[in-house]
Amino acid sequence: MPRVTLPSEPVGSLPRPARLQRAVLDAEAGLLDPAELRVEQDRAVDDTLARFAETGSAVITDGEQRRQSFASYPLHAPEAEDASGRGAAGADSRALIDHTRPTLFAVFADGHHRVIPRLAAGPFHYRSLAAEHLGYARARTDLPLKQAVVSASMLSLMYPRDEPIADYPEERFRDDLVAEAERDIRACFAGGAGRVSIDFTEGRLALREDAAHGWAGRAKLTEFIDLNNRVLDRFSPAERDRIGVHTCPGGDRDSAHSADVAYAELIPELFQLRAGYFLVQAQSEPDRDGLGALIGRQLRQLAGAGRAVPRVLLGVTNPLNPRLETAEEVRAQLVAAARFIPAESLGSSDDCGFSPYLVDEKPRHGSPDFAREVAFAKIAARVRGTQLAADELSGGAS
Repeated sequence: MPRVTLPSEPVGSLPRPARLQRAVLDAEAGLLDPAELRVEQDRAVDDTLARFAETGSAVITDGEQRRQSFASYPLHAPEAEDASGRGAAGADSRALIDHTRPTLFAVFADGHHRVIPRLAAGPFHYRSLAAEHLGYARARTDLPLKQAVVSASMLSLMYPRDEPIADYPEERFRDDLVAEAERDIRACFAGGAGRVSIDFTEGRLALREDAAHGWAGRAKLTEFIDLNNRVLDRFSPAERDRIGVHTCPGGDRDSAHSADVAYAELIPELFQLRAGYFLVQAQSEPDRDGLGALIGRQLRQLAGAGRAVPRVLLGVTNPLNPRLETAEEVRAQLVAAARFIPAESLGSSDDCGFSPYLVDEKPRHGSPDFAREVAFAKIAARVRGTQLAADELSGGAS
């Protein structure tokens, strides 16, 4: 029997130490010098890289220790700008964004919410790129790095459709957004990332049709997929093989925003995205066999239509729950999934990033520091369990 290889990689973020979270808040309040903040950030990144290596993970990240959030990094000015207002990312940092009238993005199951700022004027440019800090990590590890980026569809929610910008129509904004999203991904590859994944948490949320999420609806999901495909189509097939799309029902403060939305509504649409691979939340799904069967059918349909069949990395750890999954549980989940998904199309990941937002209290864990310990333990179990599953699917080969 040929040897089965099951790739395994993280989504992206890890809990930031409580010390770093305090330092960020102190710096924002003017109580901490920026140089002192950078020391804390460097310390957190160094610790992340070292502990990631200890898990045995073949692909690692810097844990997004310097990011405010998975979605907002393009809106924050680089750390240093010249007198022209243009920073290291090369974008005009004086583009106008209205933070006083944000768009409600998501209401989570525990009642808290997150928002997206409103665009006030164009043209739209990223003020920072996801790759901005890749160089620091690249110089400190020989392991393959990946980088997560925000989707064009998430940032498209910034445009004020209720009050269109007179000299900056939405279609022009979308053209600029697609170009910037491409630039963001290419900068990651140029900066040393071997893989890039696009966060698409808004995909499942778009299927909500309730008063709280006024922007959502099935038509919005179709719009999102079309927009993201405009970005993906700017890359060659070989480049797209290294670009993934991550979907989950959200993960913030140990709470989700759309776990009750059926995957059966999303998966057929999700696989219309022309990405090389997908990272799909699965461990916390109540019907994993149903999800596996659904994914398997979609992969067969793609093959039947003559399209490339992507790899699917299933989430095998749940960042919202402090209970540790064992390596044996990970093995069993992947072996069970292989009944529906061909082993050559299967892999593993975590359900979600462990802390998509920098300031994350982690109430179910008790503290960010404990959540950080749990996260690395879960990653180690994922790595070991994935290897056990590959051995079993290979007929017990060692």
